Amino acid sequence: MTKKLIYMDHGATTPVREEVLKAMLPYFNEYYGNPSSLHAPGREVRRAVEEARQKTAAALGAKPEEIYFTSGGTESNNLVLYGSAEKRASAGHIITTGIEHHAVFDVCQDLEKRGHRVTYLPVDRYGRVSPADVEKAITSDTFLISIMAANNEIGTLQPVSEIGLIAKSKGILFHTDAVQVVGQLPLDVNDLNIDALSLSAHKFNGPKGVGALYIRRGTKITPLYRGGGQERKLRPGTENVPGIVGLGKAVELSVAEIPTKRAATEKLRDRLIAGLLKIDDVILNGHPEERLPGNINVSFRHIEGESVLLSLDLEGIAASSGSACSSGSLEPSHVLKAIGLDHPTAHGSVRFTLGLGNSDADLDYTLEKIPLIVERLRNISPTYHSRQ
Repeated sequence: MTKKLIYMDHGATTPVREEVLKAMLPYFNEYYGNPSSLHAPGREVRRAVEEARQKTAAALGAKPEEIYFTSGGTESNNLVLYGSAEKRASAGHIITTGIEHHAVFDVCQDLEKRGHRVTYLPVDRYGRVSPADVEKAITSDTFLISIMAANNEIGTLQPVSEIGLIAKSKGILFHTDAVQVVGQLPLDVNDLNIDALSLSAHKFNGPKGVGALYIRRGTKITPLYRGGGQERKLRPGTENVPGIVGLGKAVELSVAEIPTKRAATEKLRDRLIAGLLKIDDVILNGHPEERLPGNINVSFRHIEGESVLLSLDLEGIAASSGSACSSGSLEPSHVLKAIGLDHPTAHGSVRFTLGLGNSDADLDYTLEKIPLIVERLRNISPTYHSRQ
């Protein structure tokens, strides 16, 4: 008998769509030429890579020559941060926030060790950064502002357009990690004044191990690797052709469906939030309105989030405690600490992220199980019984 599975961890990764898998399969053994080769099999594959580039560019309002394929969001973030820093003749200043994904946060910390200065802007209790704070933090040697489009843990959307406008007025490179947003909400790099944008295919029902970096034409970035002319020498190495084809198909489908799926996902999200908040001592983390369509992050006070997750797993419900990239850490999330949660409350946090395939029936089952799980765990919680 197959175990029941309700998947609510789409923020960590998503299943590959059938249409995407079908598009990819011929490029493993039927069209296997090297896209850098001049012969017919190589040219055939090159056409597929360029078609995927066009689809990715169209999804962002960009030009095809502004899209560079990478191995995913982490590499894209590393490439733009290290690459823009390396391009400078001397150390300079970077502005970011205290709630970035580690693919940006850890790079900024490393760049500090290399002599650059970094300002980590605070966020409010909902996880929003103030554009006024961004403007005040700018100094004469600020060369990069890197602020995520939406937080991966609490789902809060940032005022990207306003921040981009400030950066543009000062002639500063503005990068946004949009890994959680692409395929969920409309994005136009020109309307939003974005100079560089990172995305990852497996977050929108594409394959793992492939992503892209948009870089506005004319922006100077030093490559991290050398040894080949692929991706106009910015990201050398033989292309992951099946992955790139899958990325192109996935971004084309997911962006085209935003107008219809967004409203449906938000309806499910709001219903799940309302159901969870009926449980005693549960708080919603992140902005109540300016948040990703499928993100729900709540703290169950007086119990451990990991205990909730394990109990949910036994019932066939897959959720997470936050970023999959930080799983295994005993420290509370830096994001939850940044919005002001104390350690016990942060440790009681669980993230549900909805996506393709989730339904009202999934929510019915989840909202039936969670109160029972919380009640059982609180019955053995010493802090719950000693609360005032």
